Amino acid sequence: MATVIYPSPIFGPVHSRRLGVSLGINLLPEDGKWCTFDCVYCECGFNKDFRPKKPLPTREEVRMALEERLKGMSANGPVPDVLTFAGNGEPTLHPHFAEIIEDTRALRDRYFPKAKISVLSNATQIFRPEVFEALRKVDNNILKLDTVDEGYIRRVDRPTGRYEISRVVERLKDFRGKVIIQTMFMKGMSEGADVDNTSDRFVEPWLRAVKEISPSQVMIYTIDRETPDHELKKATREELDHIAGRIRQEGLEVSVSY
Repeated sequence: MATVIYPSPIFGPVHSRRLGVSLGINLLPEDGKWCTFDCVYCECGFNKDFRPKKPLPTREEVRMALEERLKGMSANGPVPDVLTFAGNGEPTLHPHFAEIIEDTRALRDRYFPKAKISVLSNATQIFRPEVFEALRKVDNNILKLDTVDEGYIRRVDRPTGRYEISRVVERLKDFRGKVIIQTMFMKGMSEGADVDNTSDRFVEPWLRAVKEISPSQVMIYTIDRETPDHELKKATREELDHIAGRIRQEGLEVSVSY
């Protein structure tokens, strides 16, 4: 079974397809996965197979480790394009996420003021006021919206708690454009069910929702690494280009990662 379990609290820098030279910040345990989704395409594997036993890094541990790494990069390189909250699951689950964002902004301003701060999130915690306000303060507030089809969400994203897509879309509108929508397009099968979301059946209602959200950018991508469900397949370049063209026709900026 394919898995990528990241060190905690700092990993990389790595070269991101979408963000450039990215220093990773993992607010989750280093020995497993903690997420409110259980996506069939997740590079960290299925939740049930990688339950962490170690605790979350503390706010102070994150701050100290980040400052040490930034000092080293300032002296020896490379220069980061972005400081990215990602890692072994959903970063906004950390109880001190908002305070850690403030610490990170201060350290960024001290060492690499041109670097952006990004958060990769599945948007399940945006109803918590402190998370919502913290996300409004980062440069790249990148939130997942793979589809607006409830059945597809249950089959592919597999939320572990309450998740109502209409409610999520309404909350995404509250960012008033200070949000980047990130969507995985793929094909293949999962547990005997077709998971192709590249057709008009899925793209058209998704695009209507994206227009309503009016994000600053849309990031569309497909499978890049081995997935825990081995029947999944990449969307083709032609399919992604077609979807990107539809997005541009609506006057929205889009980036594509093949």
